[in-house]
Amino acid sequence: MEIASKYEPGSVEDRWYSYWTAHGFFRSTPNDKEPYTIVIPPPNVTGVLHMGHMLNNTIQDVLVRRARLQGKNACWVPGMDHASIATEAKVVAKLKAEGMQKADLTREAFLEHAWEWTEKYGGVILDQLKKLGCSCDWERTKFTMDEDMSASVIKVFVDLYRQGLIYRGYRMVNWDPEALTTLSDEEVNYEEKQGLLYYIGYAIEDSDERLTIATTRPETILGDTAICVNPNDGRYAHLKGKRAIVPICNRSVPIIMDDYVDMDFGTGCLKVTPAHDENDKKLGDAHNLEVIDILNPNGSLNSFGLHYEGKDRFVVRKEIAKELKEGGFLVKTEQHMNKVGTSERTKAVIEPRLSDQWFLKMEDLAKPALDAVLTTGEVKLFPKKFENTYRHWMENIRDWNISRQLWWGQQIPAYYYGDAPHDFVVAQTPEEALKLAREQSGRADLAASDLRQDPDVLDTWFSSWLWPISVFNGVLEPENEEIQYYYPTNDLVTGPDILFFWVARMIVAGYGLRDQRPFENVYLTGLVRDKQRRKMSKSLGNSPDALKLIEEFGADGVRVGLLLSSAAGNDLMFDEALCQQGKNFANKIWNAFRLVKGWETSDAPQPEASKLGLAWYTARLNKTLAEIEDHFGKYRISDALMAIYKLVWDDFCSWLLEIVKPAYQQPIDKATHGQVIALFEENLKLLHPFMPFITEEVWQHTKAREEKESLCVAQWPKVQQPDHGLMDQFNEAAEVISGIRTIRKEKNIAQKEVLELKVLHAEEASAGLNPIVLKLANLGSIERVQTAPEGSLSFRVGSNEYFVPIAGAIDVEAEKKKIQEELEYTEGFLRSVEKKLGNERFVNNAPEQVVANERKKVADAQAKIQTLQKSLEALG
Repeated sequence: MEIASKYEPGSVEDRWYSYWTAHGFFRSTPNDKEPYTIVIPPPNVTGVLHMGHMLNNTIQDVLVRRARLQGKNACWVPGMDHASIATEAKVVAKLKAEGMQKADLTREAFLEHAWEWTEKYGGVILDQLKKLGCSCDWERTKFTMDEDMSASVIKVFVDLYRQGLIYRGYRMVNWDPEALTTLSDEEVNYEEKQGLLYYIGYAIEDSDERLTIATTRPETILGDTAICVNPNDGRYAHLKGKRAIVPICNRSVPIIMDDYVDMDFGTGCLKVTPAHDENDKKLGDAHNLEVIDILNPNGSLNSFGLHYEGKDRFVVRKEIAKELKEGGFLVKTEQHMNKVGTSERTKAVIEPRLSDQWFLKMEDLAKPALDAVLTTGEVKLFPKKFENTYRHWMENIRDWNISRQLWWGQQIPAYYYGDAPHDFVVAQTPEEALKLAREQSGRADLAASDLRQDPDVLDTWFSSWLWPISVFNGVLEPENEEIQYYYPTNDLVTGPDILFFWVARMIVAGYGLRDQRPFENVYLTGLVRDKQRRKMSKSLGNSPDALKLIEEFGADGVRVGLLLSSAAGNDLMFDEALCQQGKNFANKIWNAFRLVKGWETSDAPQPEASKLGLAWYTARLNKTLAEIEDHFGKYRISDALMAIYKLVWDDFCSWLLEIVKPAYQQPIDKATHGQVIALFEENLKLLHPFMPFITEEVWQHTKAREEKESLCVAQWPKVQQPDHGLMDQFNEAAEVISGIRTIRKEKNIAQKEVLELKVLHAEEASAGLNPIVLKLANLGSIERVQTAPEGSLSFRVGSNEYFVPIAGAIDVEAEKKKIQEELEYTEGFLRSVEKKLGNERFVNNAPEQVVANERKKVADAQAKIQTLQKSLEALG
């Protein structure tokens, strides 16, 4: 294969990705090897690759590729989530643009449009992940609406219902007026928003007295069915048993007493609107109050809104405030910070709403999942700090509202045959439902046409909580070969923002359905932020185009750029300069390879310097490998990459290649060349999980290989005991070389000019690597001496002092004059600082830090004077 002069990622990446997939290197089937399994956090079917996906999937690919190199049967299952709310919203918007309304379509017609959308846009993100180098088993790609996946969801629903864990209840729920569906508590984000507190006067029936009530939602007065005061509040004791008149609608409502009311908030009087507040509903139930719902599903007012019927709730808020003021009911308004719940998906302000919904009892199901993380450690969170968040959520868990008022998703398998609340059956198929309905109703004449399936669908998370089980068909066939082999999975990589949404629920499902953990380790990445610490988003315009980054810097460069700044659980401050650093590293590897590959070889004996250098680098490689294994064990992926980065850039390229490099236009001995290639290949193995493309390209060039042999399935290096003594010697030798190079640079002595080195008080241990020092410092000799030679410049390493005679290399007299002038200047500077410190007034009155800085100047000047005096002595 011809070697290009420059590494061009664009010409390499597609070729090697096609090669890997064509040879089935990513394919996994059960065998006698140890399995290593990861399931991808399924992105939304409507999704496109963004920086969060880039980070998350790069980390997964690093773990999977390393496991494959370790000889494990690595299985990375890709797939997509049908994302009920998000996808339905996109389909509705598309229909609207085409002049159609969802309400005008049958369910079947709408689902045809949804599947058409899915087939057109679904899977785009998975194709984009291939550009990043993700080594998924693409033949295993799953979609949460696949026939078998949906069947799994329905079976679990039916089983849990029959165990008494799923029930239907009339409850206060979070209602999204834009998506027209209920949401779980976890899908509501609470934001502090500046609003108004409205003080409204309510007349007391058959009295001239008025009660003033404070509310942030004046439009809801139209649904008021009581006024509540604290029975311990002496201000209102006389109102017990009386009634008040609600402004505008003129409804007479009872004044009730309940210690729920905070006497210190507002006026100590509470308007009670059971249909529009969860706490008001509890009060309503306790006091047998009427429930009046004033809102339509879309957030506009219904007929109970009187002359505001059909108007949006926020429009009414302004208009009713004006009407209250004109009618003399509005006492005053105040600025007020209020926590407002918004939909995670649509950002619409949530309305509390009473509704018939399906719920899953969570309290008992959550206990094994809580113990698995906090007691037994069967499931480990990285970083550990997230255990407290997990504990808080799981100890305060509420029943899960699993029904959604949508059409896109798994339709709830409940079938109604009458009008009474309990006239329904739950079954996996319509045929089974009909049989059960006949038995339950006692009506043998019931026909299939008499059954009405519940129109709601299940919450998307109710399908994805089964993901590690259902992708291996472990629900429908609990004992099949694949689920027995691949489950429990090993690692899960995801963001902390779905720790409860998805991670906790999968743990619940694992123990609830199989009495097993779904995975062993959960690696929680940070969020990707820009340099100003802002979360990346389309609305801010601060999120770069992921594919353009790959085009500009290469997939390897982008992967390195992301990982170098990504510590577990900490947010990543993304900067494109990091991708440039990754690209530069790829170029460094390529240039090192071209240098080594370009050397001619000969049968000459191996130089001592090369032998020593190779032994040292082997020790460094083994030490780094041990560090890498430790980092991987603690999920410090960026630390593992940095260790390899330094090994290759500093130790291999900057040191070893310089040590073994032959003289200009001279060949290298075959023994050294072979060993350098072998060590280069070990580097490539360590780098491959992080930079798969360039490492495969170089690997395929290093020597003749069978076509099927790929770095992708090579063998991960085994940790050997490193020679620490040799590494310590090398560190000292490197300091000596650095000292000589500093003298050359400062005194402008050319590298090609041969120098001699004299060593005073030489330790025997430091002499072992003299051949390397001789070569890299271009020395004629290294000699131990008993006294400091004249006409030399010196430096110290450890307990040894090194002298470089420079007579003939530089003008000694001119150098002495230069040093003398610098010495006199420094001595003058020292005297001036000492004089300042001798002034008691200055020392006593100046800030402590200023005095400390002056004292540091004294110490620095004294050290410099000592060095300059030694240099003068050495020059004679």
